[in-house]
Amino acid sequence: MRLRCAVLDDFQGVATTVADWTPLGDRVDVVTYTEHFATEDELAAALADVDIVVTLRERVPFPAPLLNRLPRLKLLVASGMRNSVIDYAAARTNGVTVCGTESSTTPPVELTWALLLGLARGIVAENNALRSGGPWQSTVGADLYGRRLGLLGLGKIGSRVAQVGLAFGMRVTAWSQNLTKERADQVGVELAPSKEDLLSTADFVSIHLALGDRTRGLLGAAELALLKPTAYLINTSRAAIVDQDALLTALHEARIAGAAVDVFDTEPLPPNHPMRTAPRLLATPHLGYVSQANYERYYGQAVEAIEAYLAGSPIRLLG
Repeated sequence: MRLRCAVLDDFQGVATTVADWTPLGDRVDVVTYTEHFATEDELAAALADVDIVVTLRERVPFPAPLLNRLPRLKLLVASGMRNSVIDYAAARTNGVTVCGTESSTTPPVELTWALLLGLARGIVAENNALRSGGPWQSTVGADLYGRRLGLLGLGKIGSRVAQVGLAFGMRVTAWSQNLTKERADQVGVELAPSKEDLLSTADFVSIHLALGDRTRGLLGAAELALLKPTAYLINTSRAAIVDQDALLTALHEARIAGAAVDVFDTEPLPPNHPMRTAPRLLATPHLGYVSQANYERYYGQAVEAIEAYLAGSPIRLLG
């Protein structure tokens, strides 16, 4: 009996072309979904006769109630080696094997700088004006050289963002709850005495922290109020690290110069979401991990994971 595999959130319709799925051809039928399922009921109905699911990052939660409704599901492959929205205990109870894939830190680093530079130099506004016959030069760009870049988090991504900042001639400071001076010295950046000091002195603040109990809501109204009115905030990590209502208020009231975000409290972002129309905001639809090389890795290794599972030797197990 042939198995059915569902690939979720294949928004660009490339999942079956960026990787070679032919090794599964005589055993597995693959169906891809280019639209996001907005409710658990819709998802459960679509996956009712599915044996294998491939899901991108942490976009689709798999809590116990959903897993309980999918008796045929036997293998769940998630891109990346960490996923906070899968109930691993429920997966085990339901006999579902969960596997991951490798994920490169390069795409989010590059997107962080695309957003920061686009924000600093008013790229979108100037491009729109040029293409629509608008004014010739309407913004004054913010300089990077000699300015202070404050990084919340100095892990794999944060440290590479720091290296680019240093190459631009920026003064780079970093802070996180576990960051040490030894680690900061290794990267060649200053250790901020406190979160508050970093926020109040930085010209650009970029977030590179994992979402957890200690980082959820890390930047609320009080913290955003510490930012200079000329400062910019960039978030390519997780939306919940920043109080979204407080950020919207800061943007509407011009308390900060601007923000660039790639992550949202609800994804995909609803058509009427206030983030779509907020002033001083440069926003992208969670493109941090979306690159050719990363997709080749995700889907290529998803095929490997399915092959290994069918051979009785699952690889890159999660949970």
